Amino acid sequence: MSAPIGSGGMDWGERVLGVRRYSRNGERAPHKPLLLLYALGRFRNEGAGPIEFSAAEDDLDRLLREFGPPRPTSPGYPFHHLTNDDRLWLVETANGGGSPGSGVGPLRAQRAAGRLHPDLAAALTEDRGLLARLARVLLDATFAPSLHADICQMVGLDLEDAELAVHARPEVVRRDPAFRQDVLEAYEFSCAFCGYDGWLGGVAVGLDAAHVRWRTYGGPDSLGNGLCLCALHHRLFDRGVLGLTGERVITVSQKYIARADTSRSNVLALSGRPAGEPQTGLPVVDPQHIDWHTRQVFRRPARAA
Repeated sequence: MSAPIGSGGMDWGERVLGVRRYSRNGERAPHKPLLLLYALGRFRNEGAGPIEFSAAEDDLDRLLREFGPPRPTSPGYPFHHLTNDDRLWLVETANGGGSPGSGVGPLRAQRAAGRLHPDLAAALTEDRGLLARLARVLLDATFAPSLHADICQMVGLDLEDAELAVHARPEVVRRDPAFRQDVLEAYEFSCAFCGYDGWLGGVAVGLDAAHVRWRTYGGPDSLGNGLCLCALHHRLFDRGVLGLTGERVITVSQKYIARADTSRSNVLALSGRPAGEPQTGLPVVDPQHIDWHTRQVFRRPARAA
C-alpha cells in the first residue's frame, strides 16, 4: 500500500483533490486549484508568509483569465471561499478578523491576507517532495496536460522532478494507452486543422491526440472525443483560441490577436475551414463534446469566417 502524500498520517493529496468547487453540467470551476497552485509557488519561492490580497490580486486575475473558464470571475472568489475547505487556507484582516467575504473592495480595504494553513505549511517543510506532488495532483485533476507547463511558469513552480501520487483518484491518473495511437491512425498522422504530418526516423513527431472534452471533466478516451492535432494547434485548442462548430468547422476567437504573417496564416486563416475527418467508417467528434468545449474552453465570440 502506498504512503499518503503527506506526513503524520494525513493524506494531503486527497485533501486537495477534495476541494469543494462549483459543478453543474460539466462546467469548469478551477478557481480554488489555481489559488492553491499560486500559494504553493509563493511558498516554494518566498516561504510561508502571508499573501496580501492587494498584492496578489493582479496575479490571480491573470491566472483566472488565462486558465479559468470563459466567463469572468473575481479573484476575490477563491481567495475567500478556499477558507471553507478544511486546513488548507486561512484569511485574516489587518485587525485580526477573519475573511470579510469575496468582494474585492472589502478585501482591499481591510488589508486581507491569506496563507497556507499551518498544518499544511508544516507538512511541506517536513517533506520536501510534497509540494511538487500536490501541485502535480492539482494539475492532473483540473487542467488539460498541454496547459501544465504554462501554469507552472506563471505561478513559479518547477515540476520536472515531481512524483505523481500513485494513490490519487484512478480516473485522474489512468489513461488508455491506446488512445494516442488510435487517434493518430484514425487521422492518418495528420493534423486535423492544418495538415501537418512530420516524421523523424519513422516516428511521427509534433502530433498529439487531443481530447475535445477534457478527461478531468468526464471526457472519454475514445475516437468520438479525439482529434489529431499538431503541437501548436493542440495548445491553442486547449487555451480556447481555436474551437469547432457542431458541423466540425474550425472557429477562431475574436480575442486572439495576430500581428505576424505566420500567426495570421497558421491561425487566422483556419477560420471557417472544415476540420479534417478520420478515415471512412470511424467515429467523428461527438457534437456533445464539441458543445462542452465551446461553453467551457473556447473564448467566444468567434471571428467571422
